Amino acid sequence: MPNPLLIRGYEVVIGLETHAQLSTASKIFSGASTAFGAAPNTQACAVDLALPGTLPVMNRAAVDRAIRLGLAVGAKVAPLSIFSRKNYFYPDLPKGYQISQYETPVVQGGAISFLLGDTRKTVHLTRAHLEEDAGKSLHEDYAGQTGIDLNRAGTPLLEIVTEPDMRSSAEAVEYARALHALVMWLGICDGNMQEGSFRCDANVSVRRPGAPFGTRREIKNLNSFRFMQQAIDYEIQWQIDQIEDGLAIQQATVLFNPDTGETRAMRTKEDAHDYRYFPDPDLPPLVIAPEWIEAVRASLPELPAAMAQRFQDADGLGPEDAQMMTQSLPLARFYETARDASQQPKLVANWLMGEVSKRLNAEAKAIEASPVGAATLAALIGRIADGTISHNAARQVFDALWAGASTSVDALIEAKGLKQLSDSGALEAIIDTVLADNQKSVDEYRAGKDKAFNALVGQVMKASRGKANPAQVNALMKARLG
Repeated sequence: MPNPLLIRGYEVVIGLETHAQLSTASKIFSGASTAFGAAPNTQACAVDLALPGTLPVMNRAAVDRAIRLGLAVGAKVAPLSIFSRKNYFYPDLPKGYQISQYETPVVQGGAISFLLGDTRKTVHLTRAHLEEDAGKSLHEDYAGQTGIDLNRAGTPLLEIVTEPDMRSSAEAVEYARALHALVMWLGICDGNMQEGSFRCDANVSVRRPGAPFGTRREIKNLNSFRFMQQAIDYEIQWQIDQIEDGLAIQQATVLFNPDTGETRAMRTKEDAHDYRYFPDPDLPPLVIAPEWIEAVRASLPELPAAMAQRFQDADGLGPEDAQMMTQSLPLARFYETARDASQQPKLVANWLMGEVSKRLNAEAKAIEASPVGAATLAALIGRIADGTISHNAARQVFDALWAGASTSVDALIEAKGLKQLSDSGALEAIIDTVLADNQKSVDEYRAGKDKAFNALVGQVMKASRGKANPAQVNALMKARLG
């Protein structure tokens, strides 16, 4: 049977390296601010500028965040890890080297699981290590010159490296989405891809099934999930074209151009020995005592996978619904509040995935900015559940709530005259009239044509101007027709 994952007869092999900017107030080795958007070079202190005589001092909050990730992914948190100097020259790297971790990273191993369609996938992590970010080179505003902004120099990063476990661009994107959601859930990174807080490098190669790994090319600085998929898909086709033309793939670092949808080589890829790593003599080994790890463990929120399983077991949600409700911690808390108030978990999940998410997406808002709060949504769902209004009427009420017409569900139902007609006597009178006026449909139903019953119900709903309770109409109609 052909392998559905093969592309033109080739297997794709993908590994990701993700730089998550840690949510500390100050930099990893200095007290300078990490706030985004300040005027160039206003948040670069003497340590960031690498002035003579300055020494780095480790930021404990950055280590805390690394431990949080390590515990969340089931990794080993190293009791002792080493900082190294990664030597290379670039104008926005004042020291001429980057302080990173090489042989002994703080987080070792671990895995992240996620759903790809209906299939559960697991990507294993090689490591996650702490390092400092470089500055930023500015090209656009300087004709023939380059400006240097060192505000970002020294910002704490956690570089999270996977094994080459992924076999398609879709799988790589879903892994990246799961990691993105996790670092925000843990509160270790704000996840803002536009500001560069979460950016991925994709290592891509292709091979014939069963052959050794092919030569990989690294696509740098992918800062959107859409661009990631486009870049990987283009790179796969480019590499296969090269091989089919009899050309060798050269290991390289490439950039993706979203305007053309193409990747282009930036430089020949360096290997570890090119960076001349050696332990940084200015930083002692990072020692993490068991008590520190346990204190961090005690502060962790319930993790998304455990919460999703709880929503399945206790609330009866399906796997996909449960995963959707745990896309972010604020969304999960919103769901729980509305569920507890309404006692209608499935209806709450449906509304969050439907009407609420549709409007949030259209307005580019997060759940925290929803004009309809959890308690108000619960009140609306309660009126659906008790038969006061129909689903269609509830959408009209929701529209008014979203627009800020009122915060009272009951007041809007009264003002708009949306309350369902549930009085049995009134409904029976309407049903009797409909049956008398539609004898042909009555005869067809009694002859075994179920569609005729739906037509009769439709006539009752029309006669009641949509206010009749559909479930009550069905029950009374069946009783009348015998």
